[in-house]
Amino acid sequence: MSLRNLKLFVCVLGLLALALFATSAVAQEQQPSKVDIFAGYAWADPGSHGFANISNLPKGFTVASTYWLNRYAGLTLDSGAHFGTNTQLGTLQIGPSLRFPSEHISPFAHFLVGMYALSPPNLNTNYNIGLTFGGGLDVGASRRVDIRLIQADLQYGRYNGGVGGAVIKSEFAGARIAGGLVFKFGTIGPPPVPPSAACSVNPTEVFEGEPVTATATPSNFNPKRTLAYAWTGTGVKVSSTSATANIDTKGLQPGSYAVKSSVTDGKKGMADCTASFTVKQPRPPTITCSANPTTVQPNGSSQITCNGNSPDGRNLTYNYTASAGTVSGTGNTATLNTTGAQPGPISVQGTVTDDRNLSASASTSVTVEAPPPPPPPPPAPEASKLNEIAFKKNSPRVDNAAKAILDEVALRLQRDADAKAVLVGNADAKETGAKKLAAQRAVNAKAYLVSEKGIDASRIEVRSGSGTAMNTEIWLVPSGATFKGEGTTVVSDKVKPTATKHAAPKKAAAKKAPAAKK
Repeated sequence: MSLRNLKLFVCVLGLLALALFATSAVAQEQQPSKVDIFAGYAWADPGSHGFANISNLPKGFTVASTYWLNRYAGLTLDSGAHFGTNTQLGTLQIGPSLRFPSEHISPFAHFLVGMYALSPPNLNTNYNIGLTFGGGLDVGASRRVDIRLIQADLQYGRYNGGVGGAVIKSEFAGARIAGGLVFKFGTIGPPPVPPSAACSVNPTEVFEGEPVTATATPSNFNPKRTLAYAWTGTGVKVSSTSATANIDTKGLQPGSYAVKSSVTDGKKGMADCTASFTVKQPRPPTITCSANPTTVQPNGSSQITCNGNSPDGRNLTYNYTASAGTVSGTGNTATLNTTGAQPGPISVQGTVTDDRNLSASASTSVTVEAPPPPPPPPPAPEASKLNEIAFKKNSPRVDNAAKAILDEVALRLQRDADAKAVLVGNADAKETGAKKLAAQRAVNAKAYLVSEKGIDASRIEVRSGSGTAMNTEIWLVPSGATFKGEGTTVVSDKVKPTATKHAAPKKAAAKKAPAAKK
């Protein structure tokens, strides 16, 4: 590298260091781009004027694309073409890059490695490995375009070539200076939070003449910048250049008033906020009332307590009225007498009045209970089914199982001397003489209760039913109840109980004695 190129490169590095120092003092407000594409003019000097009459290459361009992995680090693909009187130089290299983005400038540095193609005069073009190290400074022009103010690189390359059978080997350390436009695409990370401000007033409610303090609280501004505040008001006078302002309410009519603060950092950061306060009317007194007890018997009494309060410290007087009964008392207590009042709620109202004739009222309620209603009559007694006894087909005979059930029925009738029993006989239509058989079954069951268990016959009613079961239903009818008997018929007195017949066992045939032998 020539001394001139070395001095130039050192100066550029100094500028980059100064830019980095300036960047550290500036808030990083903008979102850095995701992809940068640079295109611009480039001047190159291969760095060895004594080799094959190589001279500076004033004509050239550089195109580079950088994909940023994060805010600071990325990967750059760089290509360049440079032309002189008798010499051409081409590069296609890739490598890591670093940047330090700030609000307006973005210094960067990169280290690239890749193809280094040099065509010296009268010699063959040589493709070899080359290195590029350097950096530059981008200045923001708009949201999507930066101006690359300068890019300075140190380039190293090798030449192994010649003409014919001659081989020439040499190494070159040169410089490249470039500038142009950087086109930015995409962004890294979430969008920056815009500046904002919140306004508040204290107190929020005042009387005319009382002071109010307004405060503006900014957020998301650049902490390195001095903020300016401008205050305005609607219907009020407020003036301040700081975050707080005093508001004079003297002479203001009751109502709501608003103040506004505009905050700016002298650059692009600005935010507005508003807050409001209320000038109140003169405050009337307040009152709350309660009753103890809240429910009384007819002609009873209840104590009424009303607590009045004047926010302005005025003297208060009390007055009481009631919708029924009589109420009397002074101060914050009174007595409600409900003599002569009808059952139901009684509304008692207490009123307090201050010395400015401003008043307030509150109500409480006392309920006079009604006499308890008479108890409801007991439910009417109803007939209920106790049990049923089963019969064999075509038979009205009360067997031992049926007698056991009838024994329990007899005990129940003996315990409940006022109750009666209804016996409903049923028969299957396929049985012989089903209608008569149904009646006979009920009559036989009654006969057992009367003759065997001693139950008065007048307490037992027999009926025949329309059921298809071979049974007799047993219903208990308490005193005062009625057996409705839907689907049943009273059995005539002509149906008499039948005796139970048992078949005589068959006798074994006598064995014939064998005839005597003669």
